[in-house]
Amino acid sequence: MNRDSIIGIVLIVAVIIGFGIWNQPSKEEIAAMRQADSLALVEQRLADMRAQIEADSISKMKADTLALDSVSLFGAAMRGNEQIKVLQNKFVRLEVNTHGGVVSRAVLKEFKNQQKEQVVLFDEHNSSLNMALAMKQENVNTGDLYFSALDATDSTLTLIASGRSGAGLRIDYRLRPESYMLDMTVKALNLANHFEPGRRDILLEWTDSLTQQERGYKFEQQRSSITYKEKGEGTDYLRAETDNHESLNETLDWVAFKNQFFSYVLISYEDLHDVALTTTPLEQGSGYLSYYTAQMKTAFDPSGKQPTRLQFYIGPNKYRLLQQMNANTVDGRDLDLQELVYLGWPLFKYINRYVTIYLFDGLTAIGLSMGMVLLVITLILKLIVYPATKKSYMSSAKMRVLRPKVEEVNKKYPNSEDALKKQQEIMQLYSQYGANPMGGCLPMLIQMPIWIAMFNFVPNAIELRQQPFLWADDLSTYENILTWKEPIIGIGDHLSIFCVLFCVSNLLYSWLNMKMQKDTMAMQQGGQMKMMQWMMMLMPVIFFFVFNDYGSGLNYYYFISLLGSALTMWFLRWRTDDAKLLAKLEENYRRNKENPKKLSGFAARMQALQEMQQKQRQQQGKK
Repeated sequence: MNRDSIIGIVLIVAVIIGFGIWNQPSKEEIAAMRQADSLALVEQRLADMRAQIEADSISKMKADTLALDSVSLFGAAMRGNEQIKVLQNKFVRLEVNTHGGVVSRAVLKEFKNQQKEQVVLFDEHNSSLNMALAMKQENVNTGDLYFSALDATDSTLTLIASGRSGAGLRIDYRLRPESYMLDMTVKALNLANHFEPGRRDILLEWTDSLTQQERGYKFEQQRSSITYKEKGEGTDYLRAETDNHESLNETLDWVAFKNQFFSYVLISYEDLHDVALTTTPLEQGSGYLSYYTAQMKTAFDPSGKQPTRLQFYIGPNKYRLLQQMNANTVDGRDLDLQELVYLGWPLFKYINRYVTIYLFDGLTAIGLSMGMVLLVITLILKLIVYPATKKSYMSSAKMRVLRPKVEEVNKKYPNSEDALKKQQEIMQLYSQYGANPMGGCLPMLIQMPIWIAMFNFVPNAIELRQQPFLWADDLSTYENILTWKEPIIGIGDHLSIFCVLFCVSNLLYSWLNMKMQKDTMAMQQGGQMKMMQWMMMLMPVIFFFVFNDYGSGLNYYYFISLLGSALTMWFLRWRTDDAKLLAKLEENYRRNKENPKKLSGFAARMQALQEMQQKQRQQQGKK
């Protein structure tokens, strides 16, 4: 090796060593590399641990599955994938979940919610129905089972949950064509040996957070309830706006989760017993009205010879439609589902059932708008009571023209101890002139039942729902023209214009009525009217704070009804000639004076009462 070769090798080695020194990592870089190596090692170990845990979990799951299948009759049915099967017709779309085997969602196709979308009456987020079977070795809940779907069509569906040794549970659904009725049967498959002797019932556990469907939270909540029908009897209910818990000893035909215009009804043809119901009101703004629960038992045959027959009505609270549901019953019984539409106490209920509803049906059949229907109903009712109203007014008019004569009698008996004689002579005077002091109360007695009947009918008439009239876009709830964000105490977050008009017409009617009464009374009696006048003028103010939340249709009806009463009173006053009326009364007086007769009617009863009181006072004075 010559000198040049040695020099070349040395230079190459020097370059390599220098390059290595120049590229040597810093202490920080060395620490980072060591940390990276440690993290990689940790991640590798974690991955190995996860793999081992997963393997152990799979092994344990398989072992648990084998154990469950060997212990639980329906162990195999507790695993699976849920599917949604749809039953539908032109009225409803019902989604049945194979996990649990019950209807999980109900859509009413012909009705819109506040967002102008199809009404979803309930879904899997707010409603559940579980059927529990108490068997010898275990309790089985249908909510835990995965069913296999068979024979699925738009109107029929068969679900089967299979257990060991041919045991199982079968559920059959049938949606009635062009109806809101859904038939459901639950049948045992080879379960007889798994039940205690004599155990023949199934527990139904039903819950629902009632969805707010309308604009007015309070108004809708006040008309929502759990309604139920006793077997062979009438219906009763638990109000949604209060906390309620009730355990019933009675046997029931059906239980309904009801809001203002729609209901979800569970009907059992093997009767419902041991029923417990609860309602819990939910906060405004939550989107819900109240939380409902119902626990109840119905018959179940473990041998499978007799299926448990259930039926569901999922639809609107429309009176005539609910009456027609009797044609869809399983055994032809009268379900009385129309009782879901509350028409009031017996007297008011009969007025609505046999008068108002027929008028309403007839007027809607000719195509009138809902506002015009209410107007025409009001006019018809005013015509019906007009003869009694006229008779009442004429009675008051007689009292008015006879007032000077009554004043003369008052002057004749100025002392308080002569009050009885004074009253007897005044009643004698009225009788001789042919006047009845109680006749003025007749229109009020006739109209009051009609007003109360309409108070119950209008808020529950689904026909008014989302029907516009004048400035109101929905006659079933308050107008939303004048609204604000922050609620005002006593008023809320809106002002109902129809409510204001109702209160103004009420003030006008009260003023006219008080003026007419004041004209008929003598001076002393008029002084006693002041307190009543204040009360009558205060009532419209109170009504404003109460009715501002009520539906515009009801406020509109009361507005035109009271305005009509005020105009009728003004018309009768305009047509009455006091001079001619007094001349007619004088003729009555002359005729009665020539042919005196005993007092009759109210005057006779008043005189008899006064004489009895006078005798009692005389006897007390002797003692």
